[in-house]
Amino acid sequence: MPNYQGVWSLSTQYQNASGWPLPPATAIYAGGYLSGSINVIESVLIADSGNTSDFGDLTVARRFLAGMSSSTRGVFAGGGASASNVIDYVTIATAGNAIDFGDTTAAMDEGYAGGFGSESRGIYAGGYQSSVAINNMEYVTIASTGNGTDFGNLSQARTGNSSGFCSPTRGGLGGGNTGSRVNTIDYVTIASTGNASDFGNLTEAKDGVGGTSSSTRGIFAGGFNSGEKTRIEYITIASTGNATTFGDLSAAARPACTSDNITALIMGDITGDTSGIEKITIASTGNATDFGDLTADKSQGDAVSNAHGGLS
Repeated sequence: MPNYQGVWSLSTQYQNASGWPLPPATAIYAGGYLSGSINVIESVLIADSGNTSDFGDLTVARRFLAGMSSSTRGVFAGGGASASNVIDYVTIATAGNAIDFGDTTAAMDEGYAGGFGSESRGIYAGGYQSSVAINNMEYVTIASTGNGTDFGNLSQARTGNSSGFCSPTRGGLGGGNTGSRVNTIDYVTIASTGNASDFGNLTEAKDGVGGTSSSTRGIFAGGFNSGEKTRIEYITIASTGNATTFGDLSAAARPACTSDNITALIMGDITGDTSGIEKITIASTGNATDFGDLTADKSQGDAVSNAHGGLS
Protein backbone atom coordinates (compact mmCIF):
# COMPACT_ATOMS: atom_id res chain seq x y z
CA MET A 1 0.00 0.00 0.00
CA PRO A 2 1.33 3.49 -0.80
CA ASN A 3 2.42 5.91 1.90
CA TYR A 4 -0.11 8.75 1.61
CA GLN A 5 1.94 11.77 2.61
CA GLY A 6 1.20 13.95 -0.40
CA VAL A 7 -1.99 15.28 -1.95
CA TRP A 8 -4.94 12.89 -2.09
CA SER A 9 -7.74 12.84 -4.60
CA LEU A 10 -11.06 14.45 -3.70
CA SER A 11 -12.68 11.01 -3.73
CA THR A 12 -10.60 9.85 -0.78
CA GLN A 13 -9.71 13.03 1.12
CA TYR A 14 -11.14 13.60 4.61
CA GLN A 15 -10.72 16.58 6.90
CA ASN A 16 -10.68 17.02 10.64
CA ALA A 17 -12.34 19.91 12.49
CA SER A 18 -9.35 22.19 11.83
CA GLY A 19 -9.48 21.56 8.10
CA TRP A 20 -6.27 19.54 7.93
CA PRO A 21 -6.54 16.56 5.60
CA LEU A 22 -6.57 13.11 7.16
CA PRO A 23 -5.34 9.96 5.40
CA PRO A 24 -7.91 8.31 3.14
CA ALA A 25 -10.24 5.81 4.82
CA THR A 26 -8.38 2.50 4.68
CA ALA A 27 -9.49 -1.01 5.63
CA ILE A 28 -6.88 -3.39 7.06
CA TYR A 29 -7.43 -7.17 7.10
CA ALA A 30 -4.97 -9.10 9.28
CA GLY A 31 -4.16 -12.72 10.00
CA GLY A 32 -6.51 -15.60 9.37
CA TYR A 33 -6.34 -19.12 8.07
CA LEU A 34 -4.97 -20.36 4.75
CA SER A 35 -3.70 -23.94 5.06
CA GLY A 36 -2.67 -22.91 8.60
CA SER A 37 -2.55 -19.65 10.53
CA ILE A 38 -0.99 -16.77 8.59
CA ASN A 39 0.67 -13.44 9.43
CA VAL A 40 -0.38 -11.54 6.29
CA ILE A 41 -1.77 -8.00 6.56
CA GLU A 42 -3.47 -6.42 3.53
CA SER A 43 -5.30 -3.16 2.86
CA VAL A 44 -7.69 -1.37 0.52
CA LEU A 45 -9.15 2.15 0.24
CA ILE A 46 -12.81 1.97 1.25
CA ALA A 47 -13.91 4.67 -1.19
CA ASP A 48 -12.43 2.77 -4.14
CA SER A 49 -13.96 -0.64 -4.82
CA GLY A 50 -11.29 -3.16 -5.75
CA ASN A 51 -8.90 -5.77 -4.48
CA THR A 52 -6.67 -5.52 -1.44
CA SER A 53 -2.88 -5.25 -1.69
CA ASP A 54 -0.09 -6.42 0.59
CA PHE A 55 0.53 -4.20 3.65
CA GLY A 56 3.02 -6.20 5.75
CA ASP A 57 3.06 -8.97 8.36
CA LEU A 58 1.87 -9.50 11.92
CA THR A 59 4.56 -10.23 14.52
CA VAL A 60 3.13 -13.76 14.87
CA ALA A 61 0.97 -15.82 12.51
CA ARG A 62 -2.47 -16.30 14.03
CA ARG A 63 -6.21 -16.48 13.44
CA PHE A 64 -9.32 -15.50 15.45
CA LEU A 65 -7.62 -12.28 16.60
CA ALA A 66 -9.47 -9.19 17.90
CA GLY A 67 -8.98 -5.91 16.02
CA MET A 68 -9.35 -2.33 17.30
CA SER A 69 -8.30 0.97 15.76
CA SER A 70 -7.94 4.73 16.06
CA SER A 71 -7.61 7.15 13.14
CA THR A 72 -3.88 6.36 13.02
CA ARG A 73 -3.28 2.87 14.44
CA GLY A 74 -4.68 -0.62 14.07
CA VAL A 75 -4.21 -2.94 17.07
CA PHE A 76 -4.61 -6.75 17.05
CA ALA A 77 -4.98 -8.73 20.28
CA GLY A 78 -4.76 -12.44 20.99
CA GLY A 79 -5.46 -15.18 18.51
CA GLY A 80 -4.97 -18.88 17.95
CA ALA A 81 -1.91 -20.92 16.92
CA SER A 82 0.31 -20.40 19.98
CA ALA A 83 -0.03 -16.60 19.93
CA SER A 84 -2.19 -16.56 23.03
CA ASN A 85 -1.33 -13.18 24.57
CA VAL A 86 0.21 -11.21 21.68
CA ILE A 87 -0.87 -7.62 21.03
CA ASP A 88 0.72 -5.85 18.04
CA TYR A 89 -0.05 -2.75 16.00
CA VAL A 90 0.41 -1.02 12.65
CA THR A 91 0.32 2.61 11.52
CA ILE A 92 -2.58 2.52 9.06
CA ALA A 93 -1.34 5.26 6.70
CA THR A 94 2.05 3.58 6.21
CA ALA A 95 2.51 0.04 4.91
CA GLY A 96 4.86 -2.13 6.94
CA ASN A 97 5.11 -4.94 9.44
CA ALA A 98 3.32 -4.90 12.78
CA ILE A 99 5.21 -3.87 15.94
CA ASP A 100 4.90 -5.37 19.42
CA PHE A 101 2.39 -3.47 21.59
CA GLY A 102 2.20 -5.60 24.74
CA ASP A 103 0.30 -8.62 26.04
CA THR A 104 -3.23 -9.53 27.01
CA THR A 105 -3.55 -10.40 30.71
CA ALA A 106 -6.00 -13.24 30.04
CA ALA A 107 -4.27 -15.58 27.61
CA MET A 108 -6.63 -16.17 24.69
CA ASP A 109 -4.87 -19.30 23.53
CA GLU A 110 -7.58 -20.16 21.01
CA GLY A 111 -8.60 -16.61 20.18
CA TYR A 112 -12.25 -15.96 19.26
CA ALA A 113 -12.42 -12.64 21.14
CA GLY A 114 -14.19 -9.60 19.70
CA GLY A 115 -12.74 -6.09 19.47
CA PHE A 116 -14.08 -2.52 19.27
CA GLY A 117 -13.16 0.94 20.52
CA SER A 118 -12.89 4.70 20.19
CA GLU A 119 -10.14 7.09 19.10
CA SER A 120 -8.34 6.64 22.42
CA ARG A 121 -9.25 3.19 23.74
CA GLY A 122 -9.46 -0.31 22.29
CA ILE A 123 -11.44 -3.07 24.04
CA TYR A 124 -11.31 -6.82 23.42
CA ALA A 125 -13.76 -9.20 25.05
CA GLY A 126 -14.50 -12.89 25.48
CA GLY A 127 -12.73 -15.75 23.74
CA TYR A 128 -11.23 -19.07 24.78
CA GLN A 129 -8.70 -19.77 27.53
CA SER A 130 -7.58 -23.41 27.73
CA SER A 131 -10.66 -24.46 25.77
CA VAL A 132 -13.01 -22.69 28.20
CA ALA A 133 -15.07 -19.65 27.18
CA ILE A 134 -14.23 -16.53 29.22
CA ASN A 135 -16.16 -13.34 30.07
CA ASN A 136 -13.10 -11.10 30.44
CA MET A 137 -13.02 -7.62 28.92
CA GLU A 138 -9.69 -5.76 28.73
CA TYR A 139 -8.63 -2.44 27.25
CA VAL A 140 -5.56 -0.69 25.90
CA THR A 141 -4.77 2.95 25.20
CA ILE A 142 -4.24 2.83 21.44
CA ALA A 143 -1.80 5.76 21.18
CA SER A 144 0.62 4.16 23.68
CA THR A 145 1.98 0.64 24.13
CA GLY A 146 1.62 -1.71 27.07
CA ASN A 147 -0.30 -4.67 28.41
CA GLY A 148 -4.06 -4.96 28.57
CA THR A 149 -5.93 -3.73 31.65
CA ASP A 150 -9.07 -5.25 33.16
CA PHE A 151 -12.27 -3.49 32.03
CA GLY A 152 -15.01 -5.72 33.47
CA ASN A 153 -17.01 -8.73 32.36
CA LEU A 154 -19.40 -9.65 29.59
CA SER A 155 -22.92 -10.64 30.65
CA GLN A 156 -21.94 -14.26 30.00
CA ALA A 157 -18.74 -16.12 29.22
CA ARG A 158 -18.69 -16.61 25.49
CA THR A 159 -16.55 -17.04 22.44
CA GLY A 160 -16.97 -16.93 18.69
CA ASN A 161 -17.14 -13.14 18.37
CA SER A 162 -15.68 -11.05 15.60
CA SER A 163 -15.38 -7.27 15.32
CA GLY A 164 -17.89 -5.38 17.45
CA PHE A 165 -19.86 -2.16 16.96
CA CYS A 166 -19.04 1.24 18.41
CA SER A 167 -19.94 4.90 18.50
CA PRO A 168 -17.53 7.39 20.09
CA THR A 169 -19.17 6.61 23.47
CA ARG A 170 -20.62 3.09 23.32
CA GLY A 171 -19.36 -0.24 22.03
CA GLY A 172 -20.27 -3.89 22.21
CA LEU A 173 -20.63 -7.32 20.66
CA GLY A 174 -23.45 -9.45 19.28
CA GLY A 175 -23.90 -13.21 19.33
CA GLY A 176 -21.38 -15.80 20.44
CA ASN A 177 -21.15 -19.26 21.91
CA THR A 178 -21.54 -20.20 25.58
CA GLY A 179 -21.64 -23.93 24.82
CA SER A 180 -24.60 -23.19 22.61
CA ARG A 181 -25.01 -20.25 20.27
CA VAL A 182 -26.70 -17.15 21.64
CA ASN A 183 -28.36 -14.01 20.27
CA THR A 184 -27.13 -11.75 23.10
CA ILE A 185 -26.00 -8.17 22.38
CA ASP A 186 -23.90 -6.56 25.15
CA TYR A 187 -22.65 -2.98 25.38
CA VAL A 188 -20.36 -0.83 27.51
CA THR A 189 -19.48 2.84 27.85
CA ILE A 190 -16.01 2.88 26.29
CA ALA A 191 -14.48 5.67 28.38
CA SER A 192 -15.39 4.01 31.69
CA THR A 193 -14.83 0.53 33.11
CA GLY A 194 -17.36 -1.96 34.41
CA ASN A 195 -19.44 -4.93 33.40
CA ALA A 196 -21.37 -5.05 30.14
CA SER A 197 -25.10 -4.28 30.07
CA ASP A 198 -27.81 -5.96 28.04
CA PHE A 199 -28.64 -4.16 24.80
CA GLY A 200 -31.10 -6.57 23.21
CA ASN A 201 -30.95 -9.58 20.90
CA LEU A 202 -29.93 -10.46 17.37
CA THR A 203 -32.68 -11.81 15.14
CA GLU A 204 -31.12 -15.29 15.41
CA ALA A 205 -28.66 -17.07 17.70
CA LYS A 206 -25.23 -17.44 16.06
CA ASP A 207 -21.50 -17.06 16.54
CA GLY A 208 -18.85 -15.91 14.08
CA VAL A 209 -20.82 -12.72 13.42
CA GLY A 210 -18.96 -9.91 11.67
CA GLY A 211 -19.63 -6.54 13.29
CA THR A 212 -18.98 -2.90 12.38
CA SER A 213 -20.75 0.45 12.60
CA SER A 214 -21.22 4.06 11.75
CA SER A 215 -21.38 6.47 14.67
CA THR A 216 -25.14 5.82 14.93
CA ARG A 217 -25.86 2.33 13.59
CA GLY A 218 -24.31 -1.05 14.41
CA ILE A 219 -24.15 -3.76 11.73
CA PHE A 220 -23.97 -7.55 12.21
CA ALA A 221 -23.27 -9.72 9.15
CA GLY A 222 -23.30 -13.47 8.62
CA GLY A 223 -22.48 -15.92 11.39
CA PHE A 224 -22.91 -19.62 12.06
CA ASN A 225 -25.58 -21.89 13.57
CA SER A 226 -26.20 -25.22 11.85
CA GLY A 227 -24.50 -23.70 8.82
CA GLU A 228 -23.23 -20.28 7.83
CA LYS A 229 -25.71 -17.42 7.58
CA THR A 230 -26.39 -14.72 4.98
CA ARG A 231 -28.40 -12.35 7.15
CA ILE A 232 -27.31 -8.75 7.80
CA GLU A 233 -28.99 -6.92 10.69
CA TYR A 234 -28.65 -3.60 12.47
CA ILE A 235 -29.21 -1.68 15.71
CA THR A 236 -29.34 1.99 16.67
CA ILE A 237 -26.37 2.35 19.03
CA ALA A 238 -27.68 5.25 21.14
CA SER A 239 -30.76 3.29 22.20
CA THR A 240 -31.25 -0.30 23.31
CA GLY A 241 -33.41 -2.94 21.69
CA ASN A 242 -33.39 -5.92 19.38
CA ALA A 243 -31.70 -5.98 15.98
CA THR A 244 -33.67 -5.47 12.76
CA THR A 245 -33.09 -7.23 9.45
CA PHE A 246 -31.01 -5.13 7.02
CA GLY A 247 -30.60 -7.47 4.03
CA ASP A 248 -28.45 -10.39 2.95
CA LEU A 249 -24.96 -11.25 1.84
CA SER A 250 -24.62 -12.79 -1.61
CA ALA A 251 -23.56 -16.03 0.10
CA ALA A 252 -23.28 -17.36 3.64
CA ALA A 253 -20.23 -16.27 5.63
CA ARG A 254 -18.46 -15.82 8.96
CA PRO A 255 -16.71 -12.62 7.86
CA ALA A 256 -14.61 -9.80 9.28
CA CYS A 257 -16.10 -6.31 8.95
CA THR A 258 -15.04 -2.68 9.15
CA SER A 259 -16.27 0.67 7.83
CA ASP A 260 -15.52 4.30 6.98
CA ASN A 261 -18.67 5.43 8.86
CA ILE A 262 -20.61 5.35 5.56
CA THR A 263 -19.74 2.09 3.80
CA ALA A 264 -19.29 -1.21 5.61
CA LEU A 265 -16.94 -3.80 4.11
CA ILE A 266 -17.71 -7.49 4.76
CA MET A 267 -14.46 -9.33 4.17
CA GLY A 268 -13.53 -12.98 3.58
CA ASP A 269 -15.09 -16.36 4.35
CA ILE A 270 -17.91 -15.88 1.86
CA THR A 271 -18.99 -19.42 0.97
CA GLY A 272 -17.85 -20.37 -2.52
CA ASP A 273 -15.51 -17.34 -2.68
CA THR A 274 -13.56 -17.03 0.57
CA SER A 275 -11.54 -14.13 -0.86
CA GLY A 276 -14.69 -12.11 -1.49
CA ILE A 277 -15.31 -8.60 -0.15
CA GLU A 278 -18.84 -7.17 -0.19
CA LYS A 279 -20.16 -3.74 0.81
CA ILE A 280 -23.29 -2.06 2.12
CA THR A 281 -24.30 1.54 2.78
CA ILE A 282 -24.83 1.61 6.56
CA ALA A 283 -27.53 4.32 6.65
CA SER A 284 -29.81 2.39 4.27
CA THR A 285 -31.02 -1.20 4.10
CA GLY A 286 -30.61 -3.79 1.36
CA ASN A 287 -28.45 -6.63 0.17
CA ALA A 288 -24.66 -6.50 -0.01
CA THR A 289 -22.93 -5.92 -3.35
CA ASP A 290 -19.52 -6.89 -4.66
CA PHE A 291 -16.52 -4.74 -3.67
CA GLY A 292 -13.48 -6.82 -4.67
CA ASP A 293 -11.27 -9.56 -3.27
CA LEU A 294 -8.63 -10.29 -0.68
CA THR A 295 -5.23 -11.35 -2.00
CA ALA A 296 -6.06 -15.03 -1.42
CA ASP A 297 -8.89 -17.29 -0.24
CA LYS A 298 -8.83 -17.04 3.54
CA SER A 299 -10.99 -16.84 6.64
CA GLN A 300 -10.75 -16.24 10.41
CA GLY A 301 -8.90 -12.91 10.19
CA ASP A 302 -10.11 -9.57 11.52
CA ALA A 303 -10.50 -6.09 10.04
CA VAL A 304 -10.03 -2.51 11.24
CA SER A 305 -10.07 0.95 9.67
CA ASN A 306 -9.00 4.53 10.40
CA ALA A 307 -12.53 5.95 9.90
CA HIS A 308 -15.09 3.67 11.62
CA GLY A 309 -18.06 4.83 13.68
CA GLY A 310 -16.18 4.97 16.98
CA LEU A 311 -13.96 7.76 15.66
CA SER A 312 -16.59 10.28 14.51
